[in-house]
Amino acid sequence: MKALLQRVIGARVSVAGEEVGRIGRGLVVFLGVASGDTEKDARYLVQKAVNLRIFADEAGKFNRSALDVGGELLLVSQFTLLADTRRGRRPSFTAAAPPAQAEKLFLEFVKQARATGLRVQTGRFAQYMAVEIHNDGPVTILLDSREKA
Repeated sequence: MKALLQRVIGARVSVAGEEVGRIGRGLVVFLGVASGDTEKDARYLVQKAVNLRIFADEAGKFNRSALDVGGELLLVSQFTLLADTRRGRRPSFTAAAPPAQAEKLFLEFVKQARATGLRVQTGRFAQYMAVEIHNDGPVTILLDSREKA
């Protein structure tokens, strides 16, 4: 499972012109579910994302987490994070989980994120979405549940 985090001052997601989610200061999390991922991967990435110290303290140092600053989360499913671009010019997505499995684990990720107490908004699974992001920094970090220390 891969999560691309972007620290934002605000973000929103729309489907067919209808806004379905909006946050203020916090993190946009694009989530890609791979074949073989489990609920354990979702729990790991949620905890990593909300506890990662990527918000500045009074001295401007990265010493605060989303939990510390009361940040909000906008969660967006994005299978293209599993793209394999090693061959040719067209990416392959064979590493991505089948839609039913991916949706189940995306919803588990949402559930775990809400359990942290942070305000959570989402896009719509398997829908074409327009995501408007106002990056803060910018700070963008890629997490992979298969690359644990």
